Amino acid sequence: MQRFVRHAFERLMNVVLMKDKSLVRKLFIFSALLVVVPIGFIGFFFYQKSVEVLENEARSYSWQIIRQVNTHIEYYVGDFEIDILKILNNQTLDGFLQMNTQEEFVSSGMEANVKSMLKNAAYSRSDIANITISVNNVATVDALDVRYNRFQPVESFQPDFFQKILPDTAEPVIFTRTLSDGEDKVHVISIARRLFSPKTLKPIGYIVMDVNFKRFKEIASQVNIGHSGFMYIIDSRGNYVYNPNFSKLGKKASLQNMKEILYGESGSFLTSGADKDLLTYTHSGFLGWTVITSIPYNELIKSSVYIRNTIFITILFTLLIASILGVGLSSSIIKPIRRLQGMMKRVEKGDFSGQVKVVSKDEIGELTQGFNKMLDRLKELVNEVYFSKIRETEMLFRQKEIELKALQAQINPHFLFNSLETIRGMALENGEDNISDISTSLAKLLRYNINNNSQTVLLEEEIHHTNVYLRIQKYRFDEKLEYEFLIPEWAKKQTIAKFSIQPIVENSFKHGIEPSGGKSKISITAIQISVDAYIIKIQDNGIGISPEKLEEIRRNLRQKDVMEGGPGIGMVNVHRRIVNLFGEEYGISVQSSPGSGAVIIIRLPLIMHIGQAGS
Repeated sequence: MQRFVRHAFERLMNVVLMKDKSLVRKLFIFSALLVVVPIGFIGFFFYQKSVEVLENEARSYSWQIIRQVNTHIEYYVGDFEIDILKILNNQTLDGFLQMNTQEEFVSSGMEANVKSMLKNAAYSRSDIANITISVNNVATVDALDVRYNRFQPVESFQPDFFQKILPDTAEPVIFTRTLSDGEDKVHVISIARRLFSPKTLKPIGYIVMDVNFKRFKEIASQVNIGHSGFMYIIDSRGNYVYNPNFSKLGKKASLQNMKEILYGESGSFLTSGADKDLLTYTHSGFLGWTVITSIPYNELIKSSVYIRNTIFITILFTLLIASILGVGLSSSIIKPIRRLQGMMKRVEKGDFSGQVKVVSKDEIGELTQGFNKMLDRLKELVNEVYFSKIRETEMLFRQKEIELKALQAQINPHFLFNSLETIRGMALENGEDNISDISTSLAKLLRYNINNNSQTVLLEEEIHHTNVYLRIQKYRFDEKLEYEFLIPEWAKKQTIAKFSIQPIVENSFKHGIEPSGGKSKISITAIQISVDAYIIKIQDNGIGISPEKLEEIRRNLRQKDVMEGGPGIGMVNVHRRIVNLFGEEYGISVQSSPGSGAVIIIRLPLIMHIGQAGS
């Protein structure tokens, strides 16, 4: 048992002291522990404390804002209660309240006086939307003209709605509602209270003053809660009285700890979930409302996150310095290993020359001697494999060459020429001049294409065979195709890569002219652009090229390997041949936009002939 315990203890010590690890690693890890543990602990402590301080400051700041908002709103709503009392003390309203029936009210002619009195009270303040007075079994009068009285409550209030929500006392009730005329919506705060008979002092009706949100918007706009925080107000039933999103007004608020918010005086807490918010709330006993501020937690701790990141960067920088010092202290010991490592990297790149110098007879020296012996043996094996691979590759090339020649032999160009001549003769015998012309043109194109005497030709020869190709297409499209060659005399003797214009013209037919379906035109022009360069511009009026396809074509011209094949390889092939023949500054560029055709520009070197300058 003691032996087992001792063995376990030794293994633990080996792990803790890293006896089997390299010296550089030991120095690095121990230095890292000495740096990371204290700085990390201090950083974590300061981070937690800073977050706590910021939360407390945010709560204190939010409570100050809420108290100010509560004070403003209470004074604001109190002013409207004073306005209601002024209306109730008006003699006109006193006469209205003494009416017993609707017939008596109509015959008295008092409706105009009541309406005028309500209008004057409503027009005295721009934020009063409407004032309504209703006396049971008599009449309901408001401050709006009949022709303008188009706004009705969106909520489906029952006839006895106010009778239910209003107490039997003169205490006012404040709530929100939405008025609508079917097209526009107006959000208002309604202040309602009961009306009492001057004779019996019993409730006989109610008065409702509708106030728009103009002042509430002004109060809310003056509240700055961080960069993205906001404020909202809920009533005693948990419905939104104010929310920056007006579509939520009057709707049930869905907040965490809703009971705590509704029945508590004040408080603050963090919401749960991925996007946490700091909610701070205070209840207004005068209004029965609760004002709530919400601050995103990420914004709140932004400064603490900056402190945390600064500490983290400091740790990394200190670790870097410790690593440099550790490597410097151990460099005298690990230099032989470094030399061995350098030689191994050379071997990885295929360089088997040289030997690692043995400077000691310890384990590292023995390792170095073993590596040198292995390197000699590896060099011999690589040479054997290398020469074997060369022989295998040569045999493979010969086999491919034989297969290619066999494939080329399957199609005899003379047989094709003879066949085309036969078709031409038969067409002439039958009076089919068009077929004869197409057969002759096709034979010329075929002979021009397979003639490998030179990779470059004169521009006039390339233009001639492009004209032959367009003549064949003319038979196909007839009057729907027009083409023109604007080639000055100086340009005809210029050099161009063989078979470079016809593939681009064919591309125009395939991708631009055929899909358009209308009358098409191709223009081929030669233009001198400098003393040492000229361009061939091939322009069509086809459907054009989309921005995405145009970017793909330009990317293929820069990067695509012609051996990959696939769509668009003809233009890439021509571009690569021009670059290989004349240099990187020459080649093909493409300009186009959807619906505006395409312009293909071939840039080529200009060879000045005698008498050409200035032409």
